[in-house]
Amino acid sequence: MKLWDKGISIDKKIEKFTVGNDRELDMHLAKYDITASRAHAKMLGKVGILTSGEVTDIVQELDKLQQQLEEGSFVIEEDFEDVHSKIEYELTQSLGDTGKKIHTARSRNDQVLVAMQLYFKENLQEIYTKTESLIEELLKLAEEHKDRVLPGYTHLQVAMPSSFGLWFSAYAELLIDDLYLLKAGLKVVDQNPLGSAAGYGSSFPIDREFTTRELGFATLKYNVVAAQMSRGKSERTVTSNIASLANTLSRFAMDVCLYMSQNFDFITFPDELTTGSSIMPHKKNPDVFELIRGKCNKLQAIANEMILITNNLPSGYHRDFQLIKENSIHSVESIKEILEVFIHSISRIEVKEVNLQEEKYKYLFTVDSINDLVMQGKSFREAYKEIGGQVQEGSYTPGNSMNHTHTGSKDNLSLEEIRNKKNAAGEL
Repeated sequence: MKLWDKGISIDKKIEKFTVGNDRELDMHLAKYDITASRAHAKMLGKVGILTSGEVTDIVQELDKLQQQLEEGSFVIEEDFEDVHSKIEYELTQSLGDTGKKIHTARSRNDQVLVAMQLYFKENLQEIYTKTESLIEELLKLAEEHKDRVLPGYTHLQVAMPSSFGLWFSAYAELLIDDLYLLKAGLKVVDQNPLGSAAGYGSSFPIDREFTTRELGFATLKYNVVAAQMSRGKSERTVTSNIASLANTLSRFAMDVCLYMSQNFDFITFPDELTTGSSIMPHKKNPDVFELIRGKCNKLQAIANEMILITNNLPSGYHRDFQLIKENSIHSVESIKEILEVFIHSISRIEVKEVNLQEEKYKYLFTVDSINDLVMQGKSFREAYKEIGGQVQEGSYTPGNSMNHTHTGSKDNLSLEEIRNKKNAAGEL
């Protein structure tokens, strides 16, 4: 069944090419199309297009489909182009002419739009919550390991003293920036496009404010052309927000892989979270974090794909939009899985003692030594030259390392302030 079927057979090769894998993808959207159809039917009853009895019958049948979905028995067979045609078919089979009325005053365009907006809205909130959980886990680790010194690097060269507390809380605070973007994405998708039909509205006296309230949207996308043009813009926004989060997680995963190597040897994980080699029995590989790194980089590529596909399309609907559904859904589902695995794995990290007496850390405290001299009355430039000379001569020995007392430094992590910032992000 096709919603646009006019009784003309279509070439099978063309049909396969144009339908693509919508049936599989639409299983992610079935819940939301049922929800939107329920609201649409109630609205049609409110404005007098459906009788109260017809509304009751349609809602009851939609509830049955919802139950099938929850039980796992709902299937979109090959006879159907997508979830929208499947649901309308089931209503027609059960209710006859009443079922055929569900498509009144809407188009498949705004059906897809509203289902996608509801999908994005619910899942962005889930991603937001998972990101908050990861931030909390990192702040807990930062508190636990705040006194454990970690060499800091610039250009991958030993630079200045850091700490595990500083490292964990650095990523915690970076993730708050991603919360801001997720919150902005939620605001973009929390607008009801239902009622825009094919992008130019309808001559029916529909009540779009009613469906907005019924579906729990914060507001309407008032202009019907603007509603249609949100197809593509929403996907660009969501995948871009996810890409930013993926960038943070990818960099963190790279740190984990680096710090776990024997050359750094700062951290490890229980054996059950790592893999081995088929020929090297000593190997303990951070495959989980390598895959997180790779998957997150793919997610960043998806954001660029969304831009390229939709970049120069004129207003109105175009079939190109079908191509952005798959990877935007993949982006959402993938980042949820990545966050779950990241939280599960990082919570079991084992921090090692770093032997700062090793030769390679000999110059870790040169900046602190310079600052010691400055505090004793020398100018910074004089102190820099003195310590620099000692380094060149090979006579440098670290003095009594100074505490780093300013806000956000290794000895003053400001963890509570970071936590407050995270909590405030949800109120924006």
